[in-house]
Amino acid sequence: MRRLWPLSLLILAACQPQDPSGAPAPVPADAPAPPPAAAPSTSDFSQPMTAIGTEPFWSLTLDGTRLKLSRPGEPDLVAQAPGAAIRPGQATWTAASGDGQRLAVTLYVSPCSDGMSDRTYPMNAEVTLGSAPTLRGCAVKTAEMPTEDGATAGR
Repeated sequence: MRRLWPLSLLILAACQPQDPSGAPAPVPADAPAPPPAAAPSTSDFSQPMTAIGTEPFWSLTLDGTRLKLSRPGEPDLVAQAPGAAIRPGQATWTAASGDGQRLAVTLYVSPCSDGMSDRTYPMNAEVTLGSAPTLRGCAVKTAEMPTEDGATAGR
């Protein structure tokens, strides 16, 4: 009898309501909503990344340890970081620009909306340059960056 117990659980677990065609039965209207999917806590930060922000507009490209911050009306700032400090769900690069300003970039694995379009990005971004206010925006692997026509840059 003890040997049949695990087998009976397996058989019961395999049962699910079906409609006559064999497809899973529709969920009843009064069924509780499924829990929201948790955002992944890890990401492959070794790929080239692009971060963008609005108000003020800015963009940052991150390729390995090379950081390039672009802002309208300002010269591009290029800096080299020694590497990234990676923790579950985030990575931070800290570098000094050519003129000695500290540049810090942190990417967080969490869905992000740019606020100007219907696009959703897989990461939030924070960029700090010296004592200037922190720039906040969204980030994505550069190869997956959406283009104006809705495709991705990698296509």
